Amino acid sequence: MQYLLRGVVSGIGHYGNCFGVPTVAGEIYFDPCYHGNPLVNAMAVGIVNHGMVASATAKGVGNPVMIVGSSTGRDGIHGATFASVEISEESESKRPSVQVGDPFTEKLLLEATLEIIREDLIVGIQDMGAAGITCSCTEMSAKGESGMDVDLDKVPKGEEGMSAYEIMLSESQERMLVVAKKGCEDRVREIFAKWDLHAVIIGAVTDDGMVTVRHRGAIVAHAPAFGFVLGGGAPVYHRETKRPEYLDVTGAFHAESVPVPHDLTAVLGQLLASPNIASKRWVYEQYDTSVRTNTAQHPGGDAAVVRIKGTNKAIAVKTDCNGRYVYLNPRRGAMIAVAEAARNVVCVGAEPLAITNCLNFGNPYKPEIYWQFSEAIAGMGEACRALDTPVTGGNVSFYNEDPSHAVYPTPVIGMLGLIEDVGHIMTAGFRNEGDLVFLLGANRNDIAGSEYLATVHGIVGGDAPHFAMDEEKRLHAAVLRMIREGLLQSAHDVSDGGLAVALAESCILAEAPVGAELRVYETFRRDAVYFGEAQSRIVVSCRPERKRDLVQVAMELEVEIQELGRVGGTALRINDDIALDVTAAADLYTRSIERILSPR
Repeated sequence: MQYLLRGVVSGIGHYGNCFGVPTVAGEIYFDPCYHGNPLVNAMAVGIVNHGMVASATAKGVGNPVMIVGSSTGRDGIHGATFASVEISEESESKRPSVQVGDPFTEKLLLEATLEIIREDLIVGIQDMGAAGITCSCTEMSAKGESGMDVDLDKVPKGEEGMSAYEIMLSESQERMLVVAKKGCEDRVREIFAKWDLHAVIIGAVTDDGMVTVRHRGAIVAHAPAFGFVLGGGAPVYHRETKRPEYLDVTGAFHAESVPVPHDLTAVLGQLLASPNIASKRWVYEQYDTSVRTNTAQHPGGDAAVVRIKGTNKAIAVKTDCNGRYVYLNPRRGAMIAVAEAARNVVCVGAEPLAITNCLNFGNPYKPEIYWQFSEAIAGMGEACRALDTPVTGGNVSFYNEDPSHAVYPTPVIGMLGLIEDVGHIMTAGFRNEGDLVFLLGANRNDIAGSEYLATVHGIVGGDAPHFAMDEEKRLHAAVLRMIREGLLQSAHDVSDGGLAVALAESCILAEAPVGAELRVYETFRRDAVYFGEAQSRIVVSCRPERKRDLVQVAMELEVEIQELGRVGGTALRINDDIALDVTAAADLYTRSIERILSPR
């Protein structure tokens, strides 16, 4: 696993750094369920002027169809189908299905593509992803309610002797299918030649609704564009579902069966060093997070913030999902994934706007897996409707299994938020000695599904943590108002590891690590108070003179608020239970993954 993770980090770093797009946010989650089938999801965020939106459509009889970018080779053939099979010894032979990327060519393609869009030379454009030319031809034709006639002999090829089947299904990277405006072909070719890229006419748009493919003088395919599954004619399946039996086992967990540890300081240290909680600094320091100079808040906090040049606005981005929660309760776990991603962008001062997703599940032909999938979709939809964050895109990745088990159901959420005024950007670390520390939201007497329960006691059990959407919405409204009214010095959500970890991170993430003297007033079992992961909680700090205003906002918006203490000193002290030297804690937190993954 260390080898694979180092390889993934290296691959993302190499491509992103060469391509010139900053890698500003991310998450890493470790669990034995992913050992045989690790997941790597990527989210890309861009901005576009309203009048320059390009559509993936084919219209206008006679308009030329052009393939631009790199040559077409045999790499990536069956890449999409390879991603849709169970991993086995037989699948080892399909490794050539993986595409080979060239970030420098991708950068050239990006610049050339933006140039032909700016000059208004095209009708439509689509990248060649799954199934390559096949997918692009059919989808663009279907969207434009037109047809397309293409000749594969004209496609620039990187290998000799490729069959029509191979050309149509190749997923070679750095290619686009362009429908140019008639008469603009020469200018399109001129622009791509300037960037040392192919721009070749391979066909034309028709009005017969058919996709016709020619090769070596013969028609090798002729089918309705919309009738193709890829073009929009996919059948709707109503598969069998069955609640998994494992939920009877996990649901039988009772917290009373777990003793409360005597040394809670040691437990906090253990959690801060846990790979799921520890700083991912070793990873993101290998990425260029500042290229283009727009990054206002770097990885390591609640969400990344990127300025929108020419305005006073910024966007916040965050990816999130705790697969353990979804495993224990697919519907609630998916709701929490959406809510926590939204809460993260709220903590930096952004209004949640929209999500994209990558839905990672096992074999959908297994009724238990399909039940997980359908429940998670329902939960995600419910949360997005409640938070008014439309699902703008995404994909589904099935068959994430090895021969012994499936991965946790893992619907990764990518959340986008908007900050209207960059002066309202908020950070997670405590800012000033003497600031007051508050908890917004209610603690619960629950340790089920927590990192504490899994790491310290080796138990994955119980339900997903407490979550109520009305509490979450009120919390978001309160924190955004507090930030915009200048009441807060810091804001950090309570998530993996619970309240104690959130407080420790607020100390560690300060400009220079700083301690705090705190008291938490609860009658619950102590490990639930400190390490339970009940949702809809945020740790905030404020100047003493703003306390009255802060409390007033919380009361007006019906958000529970508890004053915990003050920032200051060199140790985090909570009640008489936890006394942790912040310098030592920072070393645990920031160097744990580095110690595991640094090349030996």
